[in-house]
Amino acid sequence: MKKSIYALALTISLFSCSKAQKTSFSTEALATNLVTNSGATESFSSILAAHKGKVTLIEVWASWCSDCVKAMPHIKALQTEFPGVDYVFISADKTAEKWTEGIAKHELHGAHYMMTDGMKGAFGQAIDLDWIPRYIILDANGKIITYRAIETDFETIKTTLKSLN
Repeated sequence: MKKSIYALALTISLFSCSKAQKTSFSTEALATNLVTNSGATESFSSILAAHKGKVTLIEVWASWCSDCVKAMPHIKALQTEFPGVDYVFISADKTAEKWTEGIAKHELHGAHYMMTDGMKGAFGQAIDLDWIPRYIILDANGKIITYRAIETDFETIKTTLKSLN
C-alpha cells in the first residue's frame, strides 16, 4: 500500500513539473533559428528582443491544423480589442509555400516565422510544444506570463491581456 501511494505521488509530481508555468525561455529555445517570411533566419532571442517593451502574444500554429484555423476568428478579435499588443506567429508548416499561403488566406497580421523542423524539432522541444495552436504571452519586459494556453483558453488569454495593458 505504501509503495502504491508513493508511486502515485511521484507520478503526480512528475506530471505537474512537466506542465509547470515557466517565466523565461530555455537557452536552447533562445538560440534556435527560425525562418522569416523573407527567407532569412533569425534567432528566437533576437525575435523576442524586437518586441521588448511591448506585451507580446506568440501563437504557434500551422495551416494544416484544424484547431488553428478554428481559432483564427479569436485571434482577429484579440487584435481588434488589443491593438497595442505585438502578435508573433510561429508556423509548424512543412513547407514555406503552405506557410505563406496560410498567412495570406487567414489574413494574419503580425510578425511571421517558421520552424524549419516541425513541431517535434529543436524549437518545439525547447518550448515543450505538445499541441497547436499554442499561445504564449509575454509582458513588456519579456517575462513569460502565460506559457501554455491552447484554443480553448481565449477567455483566460483575454483576461491576461487586459491585466497587462
